[in-house]
Amino acid sequence: MARQKVTVVGAGHVGATAAQRIVEKQLADVVLVDIVEGLAQGKALDMMQSAATEGFDTQIIGSDNYDQTHNSDVIIVTAGIARKPGMSRDDLVATNAKIVSSVVEQTVALSPNAIYVIVSNPLDAMTFLAWKKSGLPSERVVGMAGVLDSSRYACFIAEEAKCSIKDVRAMVLGGHGDSMVPVPEYSTVNGIPIEQVLDAQTIEKINERTKHGGAEIVKYLKTGSAYYAPSASAVAMAEAILLDSNRLIPACAYMNGEYGLQDVYCGVPVILNKHGVQKIVEIELRDESQRALNESANGVKALCDKILATV
Repeated sequence: MARQKVTVVGAGHVGATAAQRIVEKQLADVVLVDIVEGLAQGKALDMMQSAATEGFDTQIIGSDNYDQTHNSDVIIVTAGIARKPGMSRDDLVATNAKIVSSVVEQTVALSPNAIYVIVSNPLDAMTFLAWKKSGLPSERVVGMAGVLDSSRYACFIAEEAKCSIKDVRAMVLGGHGDSMVPVPEYSTVNGIPIEQVLDAQTIEKINERTKHGGAEIVKYLKTGSAYYAPSASAVAMAEAILLDSNRLIPACAYMNGEYGLQDVYCGVPVILNKHGVQKIVEIELRDESQRALNESANGVKALCDKILATV
């Protein structure tokens, strides 16, 4: 039986680390693509030379064009410029919109049955743009942010609760930016709501740190942005698709009336499988969480309108 294929576009830190995780988990063969001549080929060859040590049989090849990406099952788009200190994700709009448009137009022709996982920032707007450019059903174009933001939230919860992170389940909804919506009422430590484990002041501190989790890393790195956690999050989504596992995870999905939101991509709980977004799961939110979700979605929609006017 032929192995499944994943194309990872962008051989920078996020893309290369995602590719490495996929082949080491033996989820699929990988085509790593980057426009910088030799970059993807060199990193792919380096990874293949670790196969004997790491013990994986999956294959990875690098390319500076899309010829070998045909019939991919999943396409992970990480291409784009990274943030620098002082930049917001929205500052990346013009450049990354052109890059994502080009990537989608070239890959969809070769892999018309693929599921797209968008990682490029500003993530929600880039996912909306990718959907528009692809012409695919919206359930087959999904953004990565919710998994990442929830993973960051879980990290901070475990740190403050002084518990094993294995017992933490965290939920962050909304856009992947400063208006994201941590949802403490659906975040637990081994089934116990965090509001019974941590005081309100501590939870608010964690919420704020989660909203700025990426910026905190950018401030330290100075010349780049996060990639270990983003790549792990993108691969978790690809794994759910490739293994048809029906995972319930927060992801950036197209809203068509759910949560009172219309014609916008936004982070919500979804069931993810080989069809992409099988279902958007509507949960009952507190009034303040619903208001915050509405505000976050409105911000995403405004950014999408700006992008569509320029591409």
